[in-house]
Amino acid sequence: MRVTPQTVRAERDYVRERADTVVPLIDATRSALGEAFDAEFEPVSPAAYRAEVDAVFADGDRAVNVAALVALLRDLDVVDDYPGFVVDEQLGRLLASTIAGGQPLATLAEATFHYADTHVDGGGPPATGDTESGDSAPPDAEPAGVDDLDAALAAGFQTRLPGWEWTETASPFAVE
Repeated sequence: MRVTPQTVRAERDYVRERADTVVPLIDATRSALGEAFDAEFEPVSPAAYRAEVDAVFADGDRAVNVAALVALLRDLDVVDDYPGFVVDEQLGRLLASTIAGGQPLATLAEATFHYADTHVDGGGPPATGDTESGDSAPPDAEPAGVDDLDAALAAGFQTRLPGWEWTETASPFAVE
């Protein structure tokens, strides 16, 4: 894989275009977490999601890492998928935390990734066949990593987007 500024731009565009898939997943994830933690918030709009995507990709150091992780997950498909389960989970967690930013948001995004991941299903059957001969899933099927990509985008962006009251107020633990 070669990552260039053009690659980063293309991956940014891809992530922005996922709004129709990712925003409902963000809202569903936030709704369930809100119920569990007695929190209320407004739904996320596609415009707010896209603006936050732009903010993430405006930070060049973060952008190159996010772009590489997105590209890997977009293409990741493992024969019989189960052996690849660990790989796409690791990449998904890392992508969610990288999007969210530093601690403690990175850890929250990683934890949220696992919840969001249980609510998405890949767009096609996992690859089957012989990797040496190149046999895999039908060409129109999405690779198995795409559902982890969507879960990671939802987890990372829902963590950094406004709406959680505790992130919008000063911490009571700050020492002056």
